[in-house]
Amino acid sequence: MPALANVVVIIAVVGYVLFRQFQPRLVNSNPRRLLIVPAVLAYLALRDPHLLDPHHRALSAGFLIVGVVLEIGMGAAWGFTTRIWRDADGSIWSKGTKASLFAWIGMVIVRIALYAGAAAFSIPQGQAGILLSLAALLLVRGMVVTWRSREFGAAYGSPVGAL
Repeated sequence: MPALANVVVIIAVVGYVLFRQFQPRLVNSNPRRLLIVPAVLAYLALRDPHLLDPHHRALSAGFLIVGVVLEIGMGAAWGFTTRIWRDADGSIWSKGTKASLFAWIGMVIVRIALYAGAAAFSIPQGQAGILLSLAALLLVRGMVVTWRSREFGAAYGSPVGAL
């Protein structure tokens, strides 16, 4: 995929996620739905031939792994800062909080620091690394919110597996 298309995908996904983050929305615990966007992003990243720098494979892979691991941690932080509640009709809802906003700011700072560290070693960081990190971030955040929403259990009168 051309670099411009990757940038458009990254901006679109981040913009959509940020917009939706601060809007109340129903928690959907369907595992297939939880996997769709991260799977597409991971596929786009892994098929990019510039995922690793051919001149610095080991260092490039190291920065990629560190970036993905840090985004996994940030995804968990984001998931735990999301407010989750049960509505009067028994539906489970989620919405980002001020702490979620700070988690996003932290993610941006971490990404900038990672780019600066890679630049110090003359290792280019392409869009594929961001796509893969974003896939990990969204997957972990979705898993944490789904796991936390199950703490509410089934609403009275609804089947146990309805969540």
